[in-house]
Amino acid sequence: MSHTPPTPPTLGADLRALRKARGLTLNDLAARLDRSVGWLSQVERDLSDPSITDLRHIAAELDVRVSTLFGQSPAPADEIGYVVRNGARRPIGSYTAGLIEELLSPDLTDDFEMVHSTFEPHSEITTAVARPTQEVGYLISGKLDLEINERTFTIHPGDSFRIRGEPFRWINPYSEPAIAIWVIAPPVY
Repeated sequence: MSHTPPTPPTLGADLRALRKARGLTLNDLAARLDRSVGWLSQVERDLSDPSITDLRHIAAELDVRVSTLFGQSPAPADEIGYVVRNGARRPIGSYTAGLIEELLSPDLTDDFEMVHSTFEPHSEITTAVARPTQEVGYLISGKLDLEINERTFTIHPGDSFRIRGEPFRWINPYSEPAIAIWVIAPPVY
């Protein structure tokens, strides 16, 4: 019995996953892009290649950086879909000042995503965020203050936390970076 290797993640699969994670139909996104549903469907099935301008518009509508859509560094064929090497992580997120996020998941097509987050010293997000997600985080190093549903917690290395759609914000008032691993379901990046 032979094992068929997984199909490499594609731009179309990532776009479809991002669109669905935002609760958008093909019709919704096509209308926002002023493009036909047929064109968008072909892009999601990798039957048509969008231009760089199209990718910029798609990224803006999906609230991701254009670089998120370009995938990660090439990996050996036997690792695709299984392993993401340290130097091959895909940068994601909106690049809020003081926050660096990298995708640890092999692609965006799972029911969840894993994110490596670095919170720079003396940084914070000033406005609370509320997303229709369940998120669990684990702090690897540093300290991080979290406000979840107007309750404040100081998270230390080895501590974990959960956010279930509540408004939250983070603050790193400390002099060293805080590094955390987040699992988010459904994916938002």
